[in-house]
Amino acid sequence: MTILTQLPTPAHFDPARVGEVWRVPYQERAVEAIAWAKRHNLPPAQVDGMRICLLAIDVQNTFCIPDFELFVGGRSGTGAVEDTVRLCQFIYRNLEQITEIVATMDTHTATQIFHSVFWVDAAGNHPSAMTMISVEDVKSGKWRANPAIAPHLSIKDVDQLQAYALHYVQQLQSAGKYLLTIWPYHSMLGGIGHALVPAFEEACFFHAIARQRQTRIEMKGSNPLTENYSVLRPEVMIDPSSRAIAQKNQSLIETLLTFDAVVVAGQAKSHCVAWTVADLLSEIKAIDPSLAQKVYLLEDCSSPVVVPGVIDFTDSADETYQMFADAGMNRICSTDPMESWLRL
Repeated sequence: MTILTQLPTPAHFDPARVGEVWRVPYQERAVEAIAWAKRHNLPPAQVDGMRICLLAIDVQNTFCIPDFELFVGGRSGTGAVEDTVRLCQFIYRNLEQITEIVATMDTHTATQIFHSVFWVDAAGNHPSAMTMISVEDVKSGKWRANPAIAPHLSIKDVDQLQAYALHYVQQLQSAGKYLLTIWPYHSMLGGIGHALVPAFEEACFFHAIARQRQTRIEMKGSNPLTENYSVLRPEVMIDPSSRAIAQKNQSLIETLLTFDAVVVAGQAKSHCVAWTVADLLSEIKAIDPSLAQKVYLLEDCSSPVVVPGVIDFTDSADETYQMFADAGMNRICSTDPMESWLRL
């Protein structure tokens, strides 16, 4: 067995501050990262013999900082904070092995199909957050697309927008997806919630300087006419006339499959992580099912959505991860030595 080097955690990392928002001191960290690379003889990432990608999904304040809009607490109530502590420690310990970090960012504006202002009832009222909108709700007129926002969308005709709204929920239902959920306004472009968690951003920056490899940022979810749980594809890609309104992230799909290993973490295990991995698995099956073996799921760095007394996606998330494992993917923990699970 090849023994891979595990590095110590730099002194600047403070687990107690992971659940807080603060400014990363870039210049100070850059100086430290250069010195760290020299001290531990870290080569540039471009010379890595085995290329490992860390795909970190939506490690943003809106999901990972307590009291933000969609904090993912899991059953413990502090899930995303604990996950991010472990994820940062994983990055620092395995700095020499991680070739590239790909960080996805849920990115929204106000008038999107899953936000309240997009919809109105007969009296002009908007649905409250966490309302579920079904095909029957749209057919009956209980909820209809808000005509006031049509001039600001690509579908400017009010009747066409209403036809699209019905088409959208029908597409979700026919694909066996969740009902359209009206989410609280979150991950708003330009807002504090949209930003990466500072401790995670700091770890990515430290890696970028020490290994001389830029973190790849992948925005998702800005199209007002569709949801984008997965970074690899939106939920609906065509309008009622089968014209494209969105497309797969083919560039990222192809990039991920060039790595020898793709390690996946982030939030939420039951939603954006699960659907991204499911889409990646679909692409793999279409090319070569054996490629699933190069995907590693960091189970202790992701938590499911749990709203106490309302909904708990823990069991369904675990079932989904088992389906991934049955397809050849690997379920691992961040604290396990890399050589114990990596297919060297």
